Amino acid sequence: ISLSLVLLGLFAIVTKNGVVLIETIRSKVELEAFLNEPLKQAEVDSIRNRILRITGVERVVFISKEEAAKIFKEEFGEDIHKVLDFNPLPASFKISLREGFRTAEKTGEIQREIQKLKGVNDVVYRKALLEFIDRWAKMFSLLALGLGVLVTLSAIFLVSNTIRLTMSSKQQIIQTVKIVGATPGGMRLPFILEGLIQGFLGGAVASVVIYLLVEVTFPRFGPELTELLSADYLVYSALIIVGAVLGLIGGIFSTRELLSKPMLETSS
Repeated sequence: ISLSLVLLGLFAIVTKNGVVLIETIRSKVELEAFLNEPLKQAEVDSIRNRILRITGVERVVFISKEEAAKIFKEEFGEDIHKVLDFNPLPASFKISLREGFRTAEKTGEIQREIQKLKGVNDVVYRKALLEFIDRWAKMFSLLALGLGVLVTLSAIFLVSNTIRLTMSSKQQIIQTVKIVGATPGGMRLPFILEGLIQGFLGGAVASVVIYLLVEVTFPRFGPELTELLSADYLVYSALIIVGAVLGLIGGIFSTRELLSKPMLETSS
């Protein structure tokens, strides 16, 4: 049970951090709206307000021609004024999107809305990168779902099998209490409680193992692995609760099956 829950816990940690990593990458992708020239400050403010009213837009930052020249120098190491006699870089808006709107499809819709605004010359963003992220995010979600179901079913199977073995070793006692008039519910209850306790203890052991892995072992392999496999304390509590629930489910299923078998009937 502990082994299954360790696998389930590590899987949950990797999945959670994977989702956070994907969303962090998405948050770095911005739209840039280049403005026509010349524009008065009132026109610039009007365009900014209209962009902010578009659903999904979180933040709009104005980049003047002078600021664009400074950014060019920082990125390329060349002063645009020394290369040319004038500054050809247009003023623009850097546009950040809200969470949930950072996909290629929704970003494309927002781009087309901004493109229609008067005073906007062109709107660009890293479309290929977002499409790439979308593809891998979908594959990651499907893989996570499949592995999650597999590991969960494995944990339930192990708990159920453990209860079956326990009940099989106590067939004589079960038949004896049945002879004296014990109800099916009364016979099932101790084994269901046993499954609950086993699941709880399995979750506790799994929490300790994962804590040692995450806090002691993984940091020795470098900060990259530590970031990918970091966990908060809610994970450890959740493992204990999940273990208890899986133990309860396993106990219910296994006792229902075994107590209904003819071999548990009393002999004449």
